Amino acid sequence: MVWTIYWYSLTKCAKRSKISRCVFDVATKETEIADIEAQSAESGFWDDPRAAQQTMQRMSTLKEEVDRWRSIQTRIAESIELAEMDDESLRDDLTTETAAIRALVDDLSFKALMSGKFDKANAILSIHAGAGGTESQDWVSMLLRMFLRWAEQHRIKAEILDQMDGEEAGIKSVTMTLKGAYTFGYLQSERGVHRLVRISPFDSAKRRHTSFALVEVMPDVQDTIEIDIPDKDITIDSFRSSGAGGQNVQKNETAIRITHLPTGTVVTCQNERSRAQNLESAMGVLRARLFDMEQRKQQEEISKMKGEHVEMGWGNQIRSYVLHPYQMVKDHRTDHETGNTAAVLDGHLDEFMEVYLRAQVGIAAE
Repeated sequence: MVWTIYWYSLTKCAKRSKISRCVFDVATKETEIADIEAQSAESGFWDDPRAAQQTMQRMSTLKEEVDRWRSIQTRIAESIELAEMDDESLRDDLTTETAAIRALVDDLSFKALMSGKFDKANAILSIHAGAGGTESQDWVSMLLRMFLRWAEQHRIKAEILDQMDGEEAGIKSVTMTLKGAYTFGYLQSERGVHRLVRISPFDSAKRRHTSFALVEVMPDVQDTIEIDIPDKDITIDSFRSSGAGGQNVQKNETAIRITHLPTGTVVTCQNERSRAQNLESAMGVLRARLFDMEQRKQQEEISKMKGEHVEMGWGNQIRSYVLHPYQMVKDHRTDHETGNTAAVLDGHLDEFMEVYLRAQVGIAAE
């Protein structure tokens, strides 16, 4: 009786963990651990302490990840053995352990989808209003609230670095950092054009309007790689912050604008109270933008060779949020949709993120 109840659930967990283990590529990580152990035993390994320490940290991270997968496999096997005993007295223990295993497999399977080089990194997210004036600017403020709610749900620290408000309402553009485990891995699914269809609260005739906003998501790479930006390639301007911030912000030119001359990239930061802090934050965003531009350039070249290249423009929205004449949020890349628009706009994005990530690695949804 006990075997009949728990066999299906446990074997399903075993199958899911095996698939995710392949995506996570445990075998390759185990090989890398062995290679690092061999390197660390060689003479001269510690001649460069900084490089050696980074290598050892890498090995520690790999071991932690592999041990998690080994542990879940062991727990599944042991639980199946208990279920095979068909002992009614084990029901409570099996109920508790099966639920715990299912939760672990769900978490590890999802994280296995984010095995890219920078998926564990913090993220820098920017939202820009499209054409449409106040309508699109209000849509930016709605998206900002959505991402802040998502971050709050996941205990991810969000900090706004720069915000340009609209003349009447809403936000023209906003940039923020989000810090937490797998932040970039989660948010990479959100970059692109987001489209809103609704009855405008700003239109006295109550007509339906369509608004667009562009979401940019970049890994915060300043702590992981070196990006050289020569002084001759940038200009730095100081100005007074346009936002709230007390007398210090109003009287002193603490806000920073950096222009990267070779690419024309402009970054501003006015959130911090000191010029030095704003300069540091702005340089971090600039490094992330330049890195993202280079990554996108390489990806576009590969896509062109494969015949898959699609230009990211205002006509190529990734997701539509329809509030009138019906309620629906639909991701155009995966065709995943829901009628619970309020939940999505309140930050419940994990379902869309998971479907997108599964599609990227070719795993069907459960």
